[in-house]
Amino acid sequence: MNISLLKSAVALCITSAIMTPHTEASSHREAPNITRYPTLDSTDFYVFNSYETDRAGYVTLIANYIPAQDPQAGPNYFALDPAAVYAIHVDNDGDAVEDLTFQFRFSQSLPGNGQGVKLTIGPDGNQRDVAIPLKNAGGISAGNNAALNFMESYTLNLIEGPQRTGTSQAVTISGGGSTFTKPWDYIGNKTFTSAENYQAYADQYEYAISVPGCSTSGKVFVGQRKDPFTVNLGETFDLVNYVPVEGDSEPGAGDGDGFPGGITQDTNNDDLRGKNVTTLALELPKACITGEGNGVIGAWTTASIPQARIQNPNPTFSKPEVNGGALVQISRLSNPLVNELVIGLPDKDKFSASAPVMDGQFADYVTHPTLPALLNILFLDAVNTTLGSDFETLAPTNIPRTDLVAAFLTGFEGVNQLSTVTPSEMLRLNTAIPAVPAATQSPMGVIGNDLAGFPNGRRPGDDVVDIALRVVMGRLCHDIPVAGNPVNLGFCAPEDANTGSVPFTDGAPLSATDLDQTFPYLKTPLAGSPN
Repeated sequence: MNISLLKSAVALCITSAIMTPHTEASSHREAPNITRYPTLDSTDFYVFNSYETDRAGYVTLIANYIPAQDPQAGPNYFALDPAAVYAIHVDNDGDAVEDLTFQFRFSQSLPGNGQGVKLTIGPDGNQRDVAIPLKNAGGISAGNNAALNFMESYTLNLIEGPQRTGTSQAVTISGGGSTFTKPWDYIGNKTFTSAENYQAYADQYEYAISVPGCSTSGKVFVGQRKDPFTVNLGETFDLVNYVPVEGDSEPGAGDGDGFPGGITQDTNNDDLRGKNVTTLALELPKACITGEGNGVIGAWTTASIPQARIQNPNPTFSKPEVNGGALVQISRLSNPLVNELVIGLPDKDKFSASAPVMDGQFADYVTHPTLPALLNILFLDAVNTTLGSDFETLAPTNIPRTDLVAAFLTGFEGVNQLSTVTPSEMLRLNTAIPAVPAATQSPMGVIGNDLAGFPNGRRPGDDVVDIALRVVMGRLCHDIPVAGNPVNLGFCAPEDANTGSVPFTDGAPLSATDLDQTFPYLKTPLAGSPN
C-alpha cells in the first residue's frame, strides 16, 4: 500500500469543507435513526460479473431494502416509500463521484378510480358499496391481477454525471413503455397457490430494458425475495456470545476437530433464514457501464427523501403527508458490515449521509479499527487458557492498518483498483475477471483462491461475515492463495497478526448453490401462509 494514499485519505478529513446534514444510516438497522425508516433501510448490496449461462458480457447489481421481513406480517406487508428516491450508483473512473446513477421512483395506486375494491353490503333499499380492508380480494396468478386491491409501479431513470447535476433520461421497457410494475409480496398460498405459481407471477415483472446510450438491452426486476444474507445476528451483537472460530477440521465436517469449543456450521445459526427482503436488481452490459477507465467500477446504493415531511392531519391514501424541500440522503451501502462493525457509533448516521468522495473523514475507523480490540478484550484470556498460549494480544499490531485501507478504501492493485485511486468506501469490481460458475465458487472469495469473489465485487454466495472477520483479524498479513500459489500482499507480516490464519466464523453457512443461478439470482420469497 502506497503510504501517500493513506495520507490522502486523512487529508480528505482535514480539507473537506462540505457540510452534511445529520440524517439516518442504513443496513440491517445498523445506525440509531434508520430504525424509524425501515422502507429506506438498505440491507445488502451486490455487484458481480453475471454467472448465468451465456451472460458473460453482463454485470449484475442488486440492492436489497426493508430488512428482516416476516413473511406473515400483514395486512399491509412491504411497500416501498413513494416519496423516496432509491438509487444505484457507478463510478467508472476512480474519482469517487458517480458517473452513472440508476434512479428508482415508486408510485402506489388503488383500483376503481382510486377507491379500491368494494363490496355491496346490506339488503335492498339499504345497500352501501364499502371498500374492503385487505390488499387483495381473491386469488392472484400470472396474467390475472383482477383481485389485487393495491398496485405498486415505478419509473427508472439513468443520470449521467453527478446525481444532482447530471443529465437524466428514462430507461424504458424494450419494445416500449416507461412504467414498470412491482409484483405483490408473497402473502401466502391461498392467494398464490404455491411457490411455483408465485414465481411465475413474479417472473412477469422481470423486464428487458433499453438503457440510454447502450446498444444492448439489460434487465430489471424489483420485488420481494428470500433474504440471501446469512448471519448469526443476535448472538454476534450480544458481545459475540459464541466462540467465533470453526470447531470442525473443515466447515461442515462434523468431526469436532477444530478449535476446542468453537462454533460449527449450522443453518440454525442464521437468524435471517425465515426472512424476506425487497430487491432492486439490474443486469447491465459491461460495455455500457465501464466508461473509459480500466474496466474496474465502484458501486453503491442510496435512498433519499425530501428534507421536510409534514403529516396530514386528515390523511388519505394518496396524501398521507406532504413532502417538500431538497432530497436528503438517508441510506448508503456498498461493502457489507462497514457501518455495523467499522464506523463508530457517533458517526454512523453521518457515514450514510455522506458521499464516497468524503470518506477521508472516517479514515481513523479503518486505519485504527476497534473491532479487533473488542474481540481481544472478549477472548484473549479464554484463548490463552484453552491453548496454553501466552499471546499478548489477538488483535493485529500493524497500525495503521494499510491492509484494511486497501480492502475498504482503495482496492487491490491488479485486482479491483480503479485507474485513478481516490480513497473511498465503495464495492469495487473488475469486470475483466471472468465469472466463476456457482458450483465452483468459493464462499471465501479472494482469500479462498477465487478472484471473482468478494472483495472483488460481492456475489450473493460470498460468506462476507466470515471473510470480514478474518480480514479484520489480519488474514492479509499471511499468505493468500493466488492462482494456487501462496502470496503475501506486502501490507504486513505474519508476526503482525497472531490470529491472522485462524478460521474465524459466525457459524452461519452460505454457498452460491443455496441460491438461484439465473437473474436476479435471489430465491423465491418465503410464503406468509401456511407457516
